[in-house]
Amino acid sequence: MGRRWVTTTGDGRPDGFGRTRAALYKHVANKEELLDGMVDVVVGEIDPPVHGADWKGAVRQRILSARRVLLRHLWMPRAIEARSNPTPAVLEYMDSMIGMFRAGGFSVDLTHHVMHAMGSRMLGFTQELFDDSQASDLDVQADVLRELAGRYPHIAEMATAAAHDEESIVGRGCDDQFEFEFALDLLLDGFERLRQQGWTSTGRSRRDGGTTPGGG
Repeated sequence: MGRRWVTTTGDGRPDGFGRTRAALYKHVANKEELLDGMVDVVVGEIDPPVHGADWKGAVRQRILSARRVLLRHLWMPRAIEARSNPTPAVLEYMDSMIGMFRAGGFSVDLTHHVMHAMGSRMLGFTQELFDDSQASDLDVQADVLRELAGRYPHIAEMATAAAHDEESIVGRGCDDQFEFEFALDLLLDGFERLRQQGWTSTGRSRRDGGTTPGGG
């Protein structure tokens, strides 16, 4: 339903339920309020926290649930990024995630940095530096790889060795789900190490980079 509204109501055509843009706007003030409501509906599809599980397993399960939801609504990442302020459902989700870390023994200070490190991954998506998914012609890819090999040998080596996934939204050559879970597990393992060490940001300089987290 959400995707149909995004693609059809902007020009006033019926959305499949017989409603036009004018009819929808009787219930919301404008397009932005409509999108806010759609974001909240989709975020509401994410599974609730699992009670009784260890913090890492519970957080991982919920984030992967968020990812499954967003893969059903591919317009969502852009809609979330376009919001000037978090919607009520997003705020509720973030509050719940913070609570999961706090219940797992994380200090307020460490939880603050954890939330920054997680970024959009907490809602099931990541922001890639470049989108190379458009180069679908095999001959073009071969030409590009030959040029890369001459000028950027390490990039070419990695590109040819990567697992191939035709449907990846990260780009051809990348297993989208594997890359997402790899980074997620890397972060969660690091968070656990800092939690066990009683890590704190106190005394660490914001300007010169401070000391390495977990280091001396």
